Amino acid sequence: MTQPYHSRMGDFGMDRRKFFKTLGLCSMVAGGVVLGVPASAADAEPEPPVTTNIDDFMKAPRGPHALPGLRPGKVVQVTDPSAIHQGRIMAEPVRDMVRRAITELTGQDLEQSFRLMFTVDDVVGLKVNPVGAPLISTRLEVVDALIEWLTANGLPRRNIVIWDRFEDMLTEAGYTPERFPGLRIEALQTMGDESNLWRDAAGNHVSQGNFDRDVFYLARGVAGKNVRGYKDDEYYLNQHVFNGEYSYFGKLLTQSLTKIINIPVFKNTGNGISMATKNLGYGAICNTGRLHQPLFFKVCTEVLAAPVIRDKLVLNITDGLRGQYDGGPMKNEQFVYEYATIYAATDPFALDMICHNQITAKRKEMGVKVNEHPRFTEYLHYAASLGLGVADPARIHHVQVRI
Repeated sequence: MTQPYHSRMGDFGMDRRKFFKTLGLCSMVAGGVVLGVPASAADAEPEPPVTTNIDDFMKAPRGPHALPGLRPGKVVQVTDPSAIHQGRIMAEPVRDMVRRAITELTGQDLEQSFRLMFTVDDVVGLKVNPVGAPLISTRLEVVDALIEWLTANGLPRRNIVIWDRFEDMLTEAGYTPERFPGLRIEALQTMGDESNLWRDAAGNHVSQGNFDRDVFYLARGVAGKNVRGYKDDEYYLNQHVFNGEYSYFGKLLTQSLTKIINIPVFKNTGNGISMATKNLGYGAICNTGRLHQPLFFKVCTEVLAAPVIRDKLVLNITDGLRGQYDGGPMKNEQFVYEYATIYAATDPFALDMICHNQITAKRKEMGVKVNEHPRFTEYLHYAASLGLGVADPARIHHVQVRI
């Protein structure tokens, strides 16, 4: 049996020449961010490179389901205009779209598709994106369709966990025990109000126990102090649990889940996107606000390279029932449109490349000034260089189905 991954404590220095050769001089920063960091950071110029523990992740043995997964470089796109009627999401067409996307992706029926990715003993985490509810968050109907598929093939409801980073956002988006009986609804952390109610008797964040101090993403020299976009260090700590150079993974990922289905939303963040890789890159760890300015999209590659995600992420379903082409990643109603599309891939980097190109085309169509600098997709090519996915559009097998 494979031993659980633990991060190595120590010096994770990287040869400077090797670093630039891998990433290029302009690969560090792109994209606006959620929870207090200005969207203008999306187009900021790169800062000097920061050393991380990516080499530690890459040295760990790869599991049988490791990225890019069952179908490297394959992306299925299913569109059905009947999925939205007079502004309402229609459950039955959505269910059929999800099913069709899965079977087109695997080339097998629904039962065999399940067997290729799961066993009935797995504990499956459904990583939703509740930001911008109810307008532009992961739709409950998409999650319903996935739950129906999993349980129809023998996975007990008690083995399904709907999760995200923030408790209040999950509730606001409708992910409650009452709506999903028999399932676990779990957040990695709470976020308090302006008072100190988020601190325990010892003065620590009440969510500290939810994070695994043995499994972390290290950004050397980037501490959670005086972080741009947060009015003070106390407010930053409220939202991020810890200060310092370490972003710890949730214990849910390191100790409980055996498989992950990633369910992001089709939306932009500046001239980049906030979809499959960002939903996990910034949703699986704490202490993230400090990472935006020096690293931004690079985090979306390196966090997914960690064995606790890389070896468990078996399916990505991007919810494009509604899309948002500008003003993201927070909701902005004037830029939201009915898209009636579902995407499926085991390879989140190929998926994000297709979606990035499509949302860029939509932005141009709508008259948005677009910056097409390579830094907005360089993190996807970085992932390809690490063997985590396919980023070259010419090598991506893009299947489009219209119902």
